[in-house]
Amino acid sequence: MRKPGPAEVGEEFTRREWLLILGRLTAIAGFSGVVPQLAIASAGTRATRNIALPPGLYYPSTDHLSHALGDLGSMHTIPRNSETEYVKPASGVFRPQFFSDEEFEIVTRVTQILLGNVEGGALAQSAQWIDLYLHSASSVREAALKLDPLHRALAVAYYGQSAVRELETSAPETVVRLGIAALQELSKQQYEQGFLGIDRSQQNKLVSMMSAAQPDSPLRKLFEITRSEAVRGYYTTSEGLKDLDYKGNWYYAVCPGCETGV
Repeated sequence: MRKPGPAEVGEEFTRREWLLILGRLTAIAGFSGVVPQLAIASAGTRATRNIALPPGLYYPSTDHLSHALGDLGSMHTIPRNSETEYVKPASGVFRPQFFSDEEFEIVTRVTQILLGNVEGGALAQSAQWIDLYLHSASSVREAALKLDPLHRALAVAYYGQSAVRELETSAPETVVRLGIAALQELSKQQYEQGFLGIDRSQQNKLVSMMSAAQPDSPLRKLFEITRSEAVRGYYTTSEGLKDLDYKGNWYYAVCPGCETGV
């Protein structure tokens, strides 16, 4: 790994990257000190792995990235004790970690309405991201609250006070649960059935009502969280990246579109 240069420090990380970094470190080692001791102990016996790195902002090794990103069209056999996080093929039927089956079906349908006509696989991955985001929310919040004071000061300097404070205080999992209950109640008031029991045009109307609800109401908060995370989830799927015409980290021997001089 390496520290970013001065020019790179100015580049803004997305909140999702910050969430994933915190969540991953929490799962591995927690934030009990300047250097997570469990991470050092589990890193292996090689001498270089036992050397503590100084506190700072680090990017992953480009060697590791090249292994993880290379040949994305196929799955790799994961080497034992590998430091690289390989993509693992899904096996079996997806089971939500945060939602009940009914709640997950409701959120998937709302996500489908918000995203429009998208491929089924991309829709499923977007809904699964929302489930993972909410499942991880309490652990991320706990990790943020346990940051070493020096690490917190660094995070505030890098991400801003408001972003760090939001991680420490927001509880999207509670907001979404309250919002789903409010949506079910609204559906029964309007159509005498729960959200999944009404037809698609009626569901579309309820989602429109959610978007127009009072800003501090459970319905409006459910709409905003689902919308933002559905969009975030979709644009990290292969279909979403194609919509963005994202090419990934490509290497060009000559800058595309530039003619070399003769």
